[in-house]
Amino acid sequence: MKAGAAVPILRSFSEAEARDFYLRYLGFEVVFEHRFAPDLPLYMSVKRGDCELHLSEHHGDAAPGSAVRIEVADIEAFHAEITERGHKRLRPGIQHQSWGASEVMLNDPFGNRIIFWQSKD
Repeated sequence: MKAGAAVPILRSFSEAEARDFYLRYLGFEVVFEHRFAPDLPLYMSVKRGDCELHLSEHHGDAAPGSAVRIEVADIEAFHAEITERGHKRLRPGIQHQSWGASEVMLNDPFGNRIIFWQSKD
């Protein structure tokens, strides 16, 4: 990771749903997992390319309903990839914005908005 890169923390409530959404559907990989004890909440780091996110089941770490923008090199390829994997509650499309970006916007199972985008430049 580059020095100074921001790592957003997103609230999660279910380890199984977080793994299905972020790992299986979006194609992130686990960097690390931490629990203070086996029966306590999970804190997990996931990464896709240069983007790292932390997912936390801990009450005070983050508020549900956050939004994160993640730049991708090829929005069409990203969209095709997640469409092929499929998700039972999501069918996102590509939105071409007037300000010069193409976006795939979706909500994770915990109410966080994830926006993958590519500049038209």
